[in-house]
Amino acid sequence: MANKEQGTVAALTEDDSENKVEVTDTANTSSEGEAKASEASESMAPVPISAEYNASAIDVLEGLEAVRLRPGMYIGTTGPRGLHHLVWEIVDNAVDEALAGHCNKIDITINEDESCTVQDNGRGIPTDIVEKTGKSAVETVFTVLHAGGKFGGGGYKVSGGLHGVGASVVNALSERLEVEVYRLGRVHRQVYLRGDADGLLQVLGETDLQGTKVTFWPDELIFHDINEDNERLKIFFEWDVLATRLREMAFLNKGLCIVLTDNRSTKGAGKSETYHYAGGISSYVEYLNETRDVLHKPPIYFEQRTNDITAECSLQWTTLYSESVYSFVNNINTHDGGTHLTGFRNALTRVVNEYAKKTNILKESDDRFTGEDIREGMTAIISVKVPDPQFEGQTKERLGNREVQGVVQGIAAERLADWLELNPKPAKDILMKVLQSKQAREAAQKAKQTVRRQSALSGGGLPGKLADCSDKDPEKCEVFLVEGDSAGGSAKQGRDRSFQAILPLRGKILNVERVQPSRIYDNNEVQAMIQALGLVVTEQDEDGGKSTGMLRPNALNLDLSKLRYHKVIIMTDADVDGSHIRTLLLTFLFRYARPVVDNGYVYIAQPPLFKVSKGKRVEYCYNEHKLEAVLAEMGDKGVDIQRYKGLGEMMAEQLWETTMNPATRTLKQVTIEDASEADHIFDLLMGESVAPRKEFIEKNSHLVAHLDV
Repeated sequence: MANKEQGTVAALTEDDSENKVEVTDTANTSSEGEAKASEASESMAPVPISAEYNASAIDVLEGLEAVRLRPGMYIGTTGPRGLHHLVWEIVDNAVDEALAGHCNKIDITINEDESCTVQDNGRGIPTDIVEKTGKSAVETVFTVLHAGGKFGGGGYKVSGGLHGVGASVVNALSERLEVEVYRLGRVHRQVYLRGDADGLLQVLGETDLQGTKVTFWPDELIFHDINEDNERLKIFFEWDVLATRLREMAFLNKGLCIVLTDNRSTKGAGKSETYHYAGGISSYVEYLNETRDVLHKPPIYFEQRTNDITAECSLQWTTLYSESVYSFVNNINTHDGGTHLTGFRNALTRVVNEYAKKTNILKESDDRFTGEDIREGMTAIISVKVPDPQFEGQTKERLGNREVQGVVQGIAAERLADWLELNPKPAKDILMKVLQSKQAREAAQKAKQTVRRQSALSGGGLPGKLADCSDKDPEKCEVFLVEGDSAGGSAKQGRDRSFQAILPLRGKILNVERVQPSRIYDNNEVQAMIQALGLVVTEQDEDGGKSTGMLRPNALNLDLSKLRYHKVIIMTDADVDGSHIRTLLLTFLFRYARPVVDNGYVYIAQPPLFKVSKGKRVEYCYNEHKLEAVLAEMGDKGVDIQRYKGLGEMMAEQLWETTMNPATRTLKQVTIEDASEADHIFDLLMGESVAPRKEFIEKNSHLVAHLDV
């Protein structure tokens, strides 16, 4: 979503533009010191209590009022992401039925009127009365927060939805919601309007079906988007967003059939896809590697249950240099890993080193392979089912259960050792790949040391082409990665020097998707970005100390405290070359500086496409729609239209006014909704395989509205 930046950054521009510096003279006279002390004492005096602030000012929100008043607390946002979150909440409930062994099919349908229907063939929500609420179980689930069968009452042993707020939150944020329950030979139905039941649970008749069907209409009063003109826009369900997540759910639940259908006439009525993978996460690894050259087929796969914990792992090595490892707990994507991932990695590192010593790939005097050496080029999925998962933080992104680490480590060590022994030929190919990774790492370390020495001899660690800002607070500072010296010159002249830095990049940077990590230290443009941004990796030494390591693909141990700017803004031309350069930059940031992207520090500038002028009136248009609106408002006579193809065509003042001024510019924040799908797309677009890229272009060419060549 594109947002107009107002407020904080604009205020910085006004306050800092004059470079006002307040200097405190420490040599005050005693009288001055006493006066200041007196002022401080007075400022700390108790503030009088307002008689208006009493018990009547305390409000108690009942039922689902809190959800409608503060929806962001429950779904994160009321934009597109929040809209799709409603679907995930209902789907997760159906998947929990599958985890419990009672459901094998889920249908998700986007209806013509932009409502959504989710139907499963599970047990159906209970319809009898809940003693604590005096309502039916169905009404309780949809109208009471923290109500459900996932709190140890015997409904579910393993569950992804832990808080019991999903169905009730969807109900609260829907203009209308209808639920039908097919259970024990009867059809039950209830309707809700903005969270409140519109009548009691009714019995409609008899049925042979079993399961639950939920249809909801998202409330347009809550869900909307903002365009570049600050206009409120209706938002719609997006096929690709739904398909990506549902495909992942099918991969993670072997044998579960998920059907997605779009019945909207404007979006392609009747479009339907079925996601059903008998191979489960092994099929997931094959999907992620379909554009890559693999070292062995099929992927390694094992599944085992120990102490009520089920560990399922699949892994496969490729010829690539990046690591693609994804972990899940009860179908929840644990982006920050946790004890299950630690257990897997420990087992992998120990087993491969032991096998390498046993087969003389490593001599007794050789240094061991590091975990990163072993995982280079590896694609892996680690999925565990845990009865009582404990997550660190509210975002459920890191598993904290200590017992899981030991279980996973034991299972993985045994099964991986068996596979290596039983598959000596592919095992040797893997070890040779790991050995090459070790040698490349040692070469990269030497190259990095050489770069450091050269930087020291040249008088500093920052590239000479960087026009830095005067403020040193990363939260206030931003850097523009600008295409070419011409645009870089305009940007340097037009910027606010107090908080805006400019780094011009010459030509197309290295495609890091296709080269060994050591090559990035030989490339001037990539090296300039590393130095300018402050991309530093902190590694833990064996003795417990910390040292500076080298950048490696997909490493998550980037030291963000060393990051010099909290806004990294890519500013390229609005043509094919500009798009290519932007993709190359995003590839580097995604592969080598992933935490910078994950933390929301990467943006894309939106320069105008057109300048429309008539007399003294000038309008900048950022898209064709805006151009048409402006032309309709002016008429044709005397109107001059200038099409910008390059940033270098713009004067410094124009570039500031349209693209760099925080009070008037439009930025697009780069986010990663689904890391595995982003991984797949980057590899498809920037990797070695030509045929899959050609197929992707042919499949999506109809989506291109305007192409500059």
